[in-house]
Amino acid sequence: MKLLLKAVQNAVSPRDWGRRNLWGWLNAVFNKVDYERIKAVGPDRAAAEWLLRCGAKVRFQGFDRFQHDYNLLPTGPLGRYKIQAIDATESCIMYRGFDHLDGLKHLEEIKFNKCIYLEDTCLERLSSIESLQESLNTVEVVSCGNVTDRGIIALHKLRNLEHLFVSDLPGIKDQQTTANRLQTALPHLDIVMDLD
Repeated sequence: MKLLLKAVQNAVSPRDWGRRNLWGWLNAVFNKVDYERIKAVGPDRAAAEWLLRCGAKVRFQGFDRFQHDYNLLPTGPLGRYKIQAIDATESCIMYRGFDHLDGLKHLEEIKFNKCIYLEDTCLERLSSIESLQESLNTVEVVSCGNVTDRGIIALHKLRNLEHLFVSDLPGIKDQQTTANRLQTALPHLDIVMDLD
């Protein structure tokens, strides 16, 4: 038994590596989609639960403040509370959880600030959700190191996107071409790219 313990301790050295793997595993668990739960409580409630579990905040229609406490999510009839805005600042949301966004019809604004797991495939998935192509009008992507030109360009599918703020993205290599491609697809789009 002592030999096994010693082997495990050696395998997880240094300490940071072991902690990172534990957090990565927990974050992946938090992002797992439970399709039965979505059917049971509806897309808005299930998405709110996912987002708050991952450290994000949501604002429901008719509310002025963002909800950040999982235990204080409003209750009531199914479908009563619709997500209008998401602030995913420093949350652990990742691609595998983006199926939670399917069915959100009233989401107008989403902020991704310092989301270490956000990558191009997440923005491509976000942009492929038909209901969000109609409802989403404001997107902010700041300090998400895995996002490149490809992810930002994918946002062109959000037909009603009016405001896009992009900052501190080292993966953006050709700012002018990226902005031009978005502006061509969405002539009404107000783009602010602060990448210097």
